[in-house]
Amino acid sequence: MKEKGFVLLFLVFSLCSSHAQKINPANPDLSPGNFKLDSLPESEINIPIQINLKPMYIMANKSVDTVFNSPGYPDKWIQDGCDSRFKYEFRRSPLKITGAGSSLTIGFTGYYRIIGSTRVCVNGTVLSPWTPACSCGFGKEAERRVDVSFSNSLTVSPDYKVKLSVKRNEPKPLDKCEVCFWGQDITKQVIKGLTEELDASKKDMEKTYGSVDLKPYFKQVWDRLNLNYNLYNLGWLQINPQKFRINNLFINKDSLNVFLGLTAKPVISFEKPMDKISAMPNLGGFSKQQGFSIFLDARLNYDSLASIMNSQIKGKEFNFKKGFIKKKFVIEDCSIYGGGFDKMVIKVVFSGTNEGVVYLVGKPEYDDDNKVIEIKDIDFDIKSKNILLGSADWLFDKKITKEISKYARFELKDYIDSAKLNINQQLNQELMPGIRSAGNIKDIKLIKVFPMQQHLVIRSNCSGSLAVKVESINFSL
Repeated sequence: MKEKGFVLLFLVFSLCSSHAQKINPANPDLSPGNFKLDSLPESEINIPIQINLKPMYIMANKSVDTVFNSPGYPDKWIQDGCDSRFKYEFRRSPLKITGAGSSLTIGFTGYYRIIGSTRVCVNGTVLSPWTPACSCGFGKEAERRVDVSFSNSLTVSPDYKVKLSVKRNEPKPLDKCEVCFWGQDITKQVIKGLTEELDASKKDMEKTYGSVDLKPYFKQVWDRLNLNYNLYNLGWLQINPQKFRINNLFINKDSLNVFLGLTAKPVISFEKPMDKISAMPNLGGFSKQQGFSIFLDARLNYDSLASIMNSQIKGKEFNFKKGFIKKKFVIEDCSIYGGGFDKMVIKVVFSGTNEGVVYLVGKPEYDDDNKVIEIKDIDFDIKSKNILLGSADWLFDKKITKEISKYARFELKDYIDSAKLNINQQLNQELMPGIRSAGNIKDIKLIKVFPMQQHLVIRSNCSGSLAVKVESINFSL
């Protein structure tokens, strides 16, 4: 009986000492210096913009006079030296505007009539009265016709200036103009006078529209792209623009086509970063790549992951039996952080037969089929193993690591679906009256996960298409 009592007492003391013993291994060796985040590839966003020119053609027709007369017409004459005088009336047809490539041709048919008379002068001295007026295109005569046109080309320079080059084409007379007071065809003289007027118009167009500086407008866009954008429950977006690109403008029928491009390095973080405005570079060469391909780093806070994990596993109890002695392991809390060398660390605070802390390590991987990030190959850290070997080797039971592995997985499908929906809504909308965007997300694909010490970086690629159509522009804005 005494021997049985001693055995029982020994067991009681053993159990008590075992329960009281606290397990507190040293932290795992972190090696963030040996694990570098790969450089984020540049994202390419190429947006074709189609501008309907018909409203501008209509506006141009309304803004250009249809009738041009000589000064003081019909009462006053233009006196061309001592021996001749004339006056005229000139009207135009509706403007014909055609485009091809980078050239825009503006033309019209001019209808004119001219009346004049002559007299005899010698060395500036008048020797006779004015002859009766003779005319061309008046009365029963049809107006005389001439084709007039300008060819305009647009180029965009790296300093954000749109340069207009205007070429005055030679007027093409369609009818002869013969007047009695000269007794000859004066078509050439009429065309010469018209050419002088057209050259004056060309000079005025180049002075007014020859160079348009777009830099202030691009600067506004650039500064906005440098701001941080709240993505509601998804975090904060930093676009980090690198450069703008634009092709030379080209025209196809009634549409002006422009391809705008943006190179950027966007990042999503769960804490609001500081706004930082970078200097805007000159326009770069245009990329032949279609649509957009955006590489994005999302920085996921480890606390968020731990919260998800704790909601499922906190308080979970494990019971073991070593011989006839029962053991208990209860998870009180889990925290997660990066461990270096492509590893993640799970710190488990526990109670039960023993209490304390153990550290588990595993490798994060992304399961594309199920849209899940999971920590695989979970095992005790070497320092935790050394402590447990000496005091609680029963904890090496695979039941614990297998169970924790079940909950060390984080589903992203809902986030990805929500992101697709939100992005598609943003891509398809009326930006302002008369201007609409249309686009579609083809795919959001996670490429790799990087367990940095402070946060988990999830690198993804989003590809799709985006186009902008401008049906009308309110120039009063």
